[in-house]
Amino acid sequence: MSDEQTPAGSPEPGGSGPGTPGPGAPERGGPEPAEIRFFGTTWVHHDGGYGLRRAGVSVGSLALAAAGAVVLRFAFQGLEIAAVGPFVGILVVAGFAICSALAFRRTWDGFVRRPDPAARSAADTSSQGLMLIGFIGSLLAYFCRSLVEAPGERLHRAEYTAARERYERRRGTRTGNPAAKQSRPKKRR
Repeated sequence: MSDEQTPAGSPEPGGSGPGTPGPGAPERGGPEPAEIRFFGTTWVHHDGGYGLRRAGVSVGSLALAAAGAVVLRFAFQGLEIAAVGPFVGILVVAGFAICSALAFRRTWDGFVRRPDPAARSAADTSSQGLMLIGFIGSLLAYFCRSLVEAPGERLHRAEYTAARERYERRRGTRTGNPAAKQSRPKKRR
């Protein structure tokens, strides 16, 4: 059968087509790795252009941070033209610096640990404005983390490894087909 006649989704003979898992892919029924923004699941085996994606994320986040700094500079020049005084200028610069530092820290913590869902409160939702103002800090955190790994990769890898281990333990403790044991008729004495 030629390539044109092969039905879509059917595996190639002796190869791995769209219907069969590739080498190292999770087995059917097992836990699936979570996707990371801009990386998908390439972080699992560092394949599919993982290095290029990391480089692209690094360059892109740094370029966006630089563009954001230029926009903020234009805003600051607008304040100078308005002659609002040095005190307001200092407040604006300090406000953006503090918001950027807070955004950097919050973004960095999001790469390291999962936030506790019970701890989500009104304070978390009200701090979204700070994150918006401090977008440069968030972009810089993305840049710094992408120099080392895909942002959030370590957290996702730990969760995926733990899920695989739980799955393998559950699967290893079973012997035979549990459904077949339940359907077997009981012996009468």
